[in-house]
Amino acid sequence: MEHTIDINRGEENFIQACLANEEWALKTIYKEYYPMMLPVCLRYANNYDDALDILHEGFIKVFRHISKYKAGTSLGSWIRRIMINTSIDYYRKVKRRRTENLETAYGQSIKGADAVSDLTTQEIMKALQQLTPAYRSVFNLYVIEGYSHKEVGSMLGITESTSRSNLVKARTKLKNILLALDFEK
Repeated sequence: MEHTIDINRGEENFIQACLANEEWALKTIYKEYYPMMLPVCLRYANNYDDALDILHEGFIKVFRHISKYKAGTSLGSWIRRIMINTSIDYYRKVKRRRTENLETAYGQSIKGADAVSDLTTQEIMKALQQLTPAYRSVFNLYVIEGYSHKEVGSMLGITESTSRSNLVKARTKLKNILLALDFEK
């Protein structure tokens, strides 16, 4: 049975149904936000299976903490934030902290043609997943999510300069991966 939410009066009732663990309400959230949140998790994960684990763990957190959602704000943004934090928690569990001196990365820069323009979304996701968890997390948080290096450092428990260094290295490695894919075509 399909359920729709009457935005004018239904949001609070819908959240109450979620708080009461009503199956239809929980399924509605899952079905509505699954397609939007999977790509977020894929950007942080090593592979598709890890992304699904992150996604499902994120939805468990959404359902456990739905009482913290403030009606009238964007439910999608709130869920996205939980997925990003769940991805970071995953990164922290599996990371092997490998940082190098900023000076060694300083000389690296990105030059050359745009290798991305002819690639599919799946090829770009696959390339992102080839980055180490440290590089991938910094890249996602800084480039995709728009956080500052200071914020990235705080979220990942690294210094601001390490965030900068990891970003330069991530971009260089990603460029090489994407160029290799482009040459294979």
